Amino acid sequence: MTGETAGKTDRAALAAAGVTVVLWASAFVSIRSAGAHYGPGALALGRLLSGAAVLCAVLLVRREGLPPRAAWRGIGLSGVLWFGAYMVALNWGERMVDAGTAAMVVNVGPVLVALLGGWLLREGFPPRLLAGIAVSFLGAVVVGLATSGGGGSGSLTGLLLCLLAAVTYASGVVSQKPALRYASPLQVTAFGCLIGAVACLPFSGQLVSQLGDAPPAATANMVYLGVFPTALAFSTWAFALSRTTAGRMGATTYVVPALVVAMSWLALGEVPGPLALAGGALCLAGVAVSRLRGRRAPAPRPLPAPPAGPGDVREPSGVRRSR
Repeated sequence: MTGETAGKTDRAALAAAGVTVVLWASAFVSIRSAGAHYGPGALALGRLLSGAAVLCAVLLVRREGLPPRAAWRGIGLSGVLWFGAYMVALNWGERMVDAGTAAMVVNVGPVLVALLGGWLLREGFPPRLLAGIAVSFLGAVVVGLATSGGGGSGSLTGLLLCLLAAVTYASGVVSQKPALRYASPLQVTAFGCLIGAVACLPFSGQLVSQLGDAPPAATANMVYLGVFPTALAFSTWAFALSRTTAGRMGATTYVVPALVVAMSWLALGEVPGPLALAGGALCLAGVAVSRLRGRRAPAPRPLPAPPAGPGDVREPSGVRRSR
């Protein structure tokens, strides 16, 4: 791969990651809204069914078919852990803690992604990645403290559920990465979403009963969660993950808490304070640090050939030969 091609690929992966983090940030706000009328499992199932319907339609149009057998282990694990368990745990946790605190706790996940990716996927631990993680994690903590009023609002159970969401998220990312060696990002996302929906089928009775009582706005939020933060954002995530390491991709999600604060400001009229803005700036700075690449040492210049003597003949290559 040439340097120009690699640069275009990196920019495409970065753009896809940007779409992902914006939509995932909006999910925290939508979950808070829809979660008042749908239970954690019912909301997860409705979201996954909406997302799976869109993804399967695109899959049929593109005629991609079933993934290869080698990809199914990673797809199955990511479907159960990330699409299923993560969404239920996050929905449940956000019933007890505010969106900013949930975003801060869930963003422990990228630290686990980088550590698991370095160990299980042998991606290593680049110093710039570790430095970016440290800076961004500090920013996430600052944002979480600012949005929770500085006192860590919410129950211990809610915080533990968000931490469980972070663990299942990290495990799902590391499981998904090997599957992308054999299957396309669309296949990995679509079938992972389907497996997550199957895992959440025990909540189908709750979903049916709550559909009749929930206001249209809550149901619209649930469908939005399935179409955009799930079908679209998980696809752009898989596209980007297939072109970079799990550790680098995990670090990009540190922008989410800062975006959650901004979206809460616009949607709910909550004005972020100086501490929240400072934390958001740290999140962005940490992502920038993790994306930096070290400069390559310039190739050494060849030494000039010594001047030819009176009895020497110069070869075309510059090598001197005596007569």
